[in-house]
Amino acid sequence: MASSSLPQWPPEITDEQCSALTLLATTYALSHGLVYLPPADVQPPVPTSAIHAPLALFPSPFPRQKFELAKKLQRDYNDLYARVALDEEFLDRVMGAEQGVGRVDEFTGQLWRLWKRLRDQGIQQTRHLGLFRSDYLLHTPSKEGAPLELKQVEFNTISSSFGALSENVAKLHRHLLATTEYFNSSPLLKLENLPPNDTIAGLAEGLAAAHKAYDSPSAWILFVVQDGERNVFDQRWLEYELLEKHSIRVVRQTFEQLAVSAEVVPTSRILRLRLPGVLPRGAESVEISTVYFRAGYTPKDYPTPAHYETRYLLESSVAIKCPSIQLQLAGGKKVQQVLTQRGAFRVFGSIDDQLRASWMGMWGLDEDGDEGVRRARAQAQNLVLKPQREGGGNNVYKDDIPPFLDALPPQEREAWIAMELIRTPEGLGNYLVRAGGGTAGAVKAEVVSELGIFGWALFGPHSVIEEKEVGWLLRTKGKESNEGGIAAGFSVLDSLVLVD
Repeated sequence: MASSSLPQWPPEITDEQCSALTLLATTYALSHGLVYLPPADVQPPVPTSAIHAPLALFPSPFPRQKFELAKKLQRDYNDLYARVALDEEFLDRVMGAEQGVGRVDEFTGQLWRLWKRLRDQGIQQTRHLGLFRSDYLLHTPSKEGAPLELKQVEFNTISSSFGALSENVAKLHRHLLATTEYFNSSPLLKLENLPPNDTIAGLAEGLAAAHKAYDSPSAWILFVVQDGERNVFDQRWLEYELLEKHSIRVVRQTFEQLAVSAEVVPTSRILRLRLPGVLPRGAESVEISTVYFRAGYTPKDYPTPAHYETRYLLESSVAIKCPSIQLQLAGGKKVQQVLTQRGAFRVFGSIDDQLRASWMGMWGLDEDGDEGVRRARAQAQNLVLKPQREGGGNNVYKDDIPPFLDALPPQEREAWIAMELIRTPEGLGNYLVRAGGGTAGAVKAEVVSELGIFGWALFGPHSVIEEKEVGWLLRTKGKESNEGGIAAGFSVLDSLVLVD
């Protein structure tokens, strides 16, 4: 056994069987939209080819009880982060540019200053939409024979990606089971152990709920996207679902395009996009009900002050933002760390014991003078340091921590948190199929799998929180890799085989 509750994995198969599974998997992926755009210095304006997304050949084992717990916790997290986003005093203190992280982290400070500017002008968001994802790893306790624990890695409040592709990879593994029975390689590989995944419908339902709350049926939803985005198909699946199931049209625009097309009507604050010549029935412009950000989570998305001004323009409108700036700030790593402190319940009321049990130990590097840094040095081998960034590739691990701390200016400590490393189960492997590898592309490796649970919440200062848990994602990476962001190139898409 790989641990007290997981089997040795993957099952034994021959090279011939591996090649057969890889061919079936890659052709299914290409046939069913489990794809990326290929790497390019500049993406062509009209795509001419696609490659299958990186994927795991087998679904990976995960305790059924922990999977059900993660889904239950999502409802609690939806509610908690909605309350965090509405607590302006808390966010000003923790993430602000006058007394919080924004003083030393320029990107956080820029976003906070935009939000303060809006408030100073009397502009408040009446509703917020969050499409969330809470990420977890299985943790092996130090006590011999103790059951595995579910521990949160992070909570994502902006551009929570791979919902659509995660649904498709779950269908891929069901297809491989139906066609080959995985060559009877494991008794665990049966349909009742492969949970369904309906994330596309669930995330689209959240966007549709915001659109309905806006109450202008003819309005469109705006997807704010990155220029040259390779993960475009993950977004397109949501666009198609919105049109086909909810009769809601979507328009995609980059910040650069919005600088030209977007306008906010002064009297009503309605957001309109001027797109003459490309709209139905000869329309010159469209009203926007909901702004869904699949960009804007990294400083690279704001290379000039004009890009921040475009974000400000969008935020100043009555369109429902997913997320608003304050909800984006609520997803900061510093907020995650502050919530683990015992005093958090005084701010946000009772915090469920199971939710609290999902947290690893954390502290700020600025804690108690030099004490935070001293603790990080002493415990470096069991820590990860995290900044206020999304998208992967930003964390500092183990041996890299002491020299990083040597070079970190004292005034920048506030922007970093230290988090105890999650000790993942040993002895688990899978066949990782990288894009473009053909039938020789499956590489057997020892792996660690990260579970993401999706949820949405629609809420405002004067409305009841409406929320749901709506699906899941599994990302699997080679054990030698520290980072888990698929778009950053470190992981493959995977699905679950549940074990009791």
